[in-house]
Amino acid sequence: MGYLTDAHIKLNEEYGAHNYKPLPVVLERGEGVWVWDVEGRKYIDMLSSYSALNHGHRHPKIMKALFEQAQRLTLTSRAFHNDVLGRFFKKMHDVTGYDKTLPMNTGAEAVETALKIARKWGYYKKGVPKNEGEIIVMENNFHGRTITIITFSTTEQYRDGFGPYTPGFKVVKYGDIKAVEEAVTDRTIAVLAEPIQGEGGIIVPPEGYLKELRRLTKEKNILLIFDEIQTGLGRTGKMFAFEWEDARPDMLILGKALGGGVYPVSVVLTSNEIMDVIKPGDHGSTFGGNPLGTAVAIAAIDVLIEENLPQNALEMGRYFMDQLKKINSPVTKEVRGKGLMIGVQTTIPAKEICLKMKDYGVLAYYAHDYVLRFAPPLIIKKEEIDWAMERIEKVFNEL
Repeated sequence: MGYLTDAHIKLNEEYGAHNYKPLPVVLERGEGVWVWDVEGRKYIDMLSSYSALNHGHRHPKIMKALFEQAQRLTLTSRAFHNDVLGRFFKKMHDVTGYDKTLPMNTGAEAVETALKIARKWGYYKKGVPKNEGEIIVMENNFHGRTITIITFSTTEQYRDGFGPYTPGFKVVKYGDIKAVEEAVTDRTIAVLAEPIQGEGGIIVPPEGYLKELRRLTKEKNILLIFDEIQTGLGRTGKMFAFEWEDARPDMLILGKALGGGVYPVSVVLTSNEIMDVIKPGDHGSTFGGNPLGTAVAIAAIDVLIEENLPQNALEMGRYFMDQLKKINSPVTKEVRGKGLMIGVQTTIPAKEICLKMKDYGVLAYYAHDYVLRFAPPLIIKKEEIDWAMERIEKVFNEL
């Protein structure tokens, strides 16, 4: 580590809350799939800020939309209309087919929003006795870190010291349709799941699971909610991961890449019939749906479509996974994933591998100690994967 790196890290340690433990690298510039640190060293970004940078760093069209809107109008609150929000709603409808959009800022806010909508639908439309509704969630899930969301986390650290918890949730085994069936009662309002568990360690459920969830929830008049904050917007090789099994949910939650890597934007998408339970004053956000964020989100969606990034994710993901599987090393146990959402199960703590790869110019991160995550921007090219693979292979051989 150089002097500048040390100085920045010292400031963070001294004045910042210690709720993260980042790798010892201090970044100051990014372009496409590349980033540079304060010492001038160049790295390939293999994390994409957990899928928030699907378009790469500072995509020109997204930056143009940001700058142009910033010079006109940045914030109005929802007390007034603005000339971007309606166009954003129409864009979301055209791309997803859902009737209505409710905009927020962060992924966790959008999950909380979906839970509120679901509960109100359960009481006012389905007829579940008030305040007795149940929502089924999955073991090993990650939906954010609010009090309600950590209530149904199965990672003890996320819960420890933050009780009392919010009632009304049942946790079942992920990927097991029978476990869901057994948990359903006449008070079940919704099932909430990630099509692929990201923070859980890139866990891909058995084929047919999403479709079976769709069948069961339809049969029982239960809302199916998919959290596609990480998996959505091209990451898995389709625009949305539910498309792999034609398992269209009643409610879809998006975030991260919707902000084009420059601004937090999240949404809950659903039908008129479900969204109509939300009345003026029921829910809101000062910044949710602001002109700057929605202008960026429109550009982010346009770039995904114009540059066919889901297809690139599919092709480059297959190539990348094939190359990773060819590595013959006792350090790797399994390579899994879909598109450019890839996990490598390791036999040694994955953090050790991340630290070593950093020295070779490859930035990645880990999940649950023994899973190495690779999720580069969807704009990545074959030669850039080759550049990274040369270094990844070296690290695995050395370890």
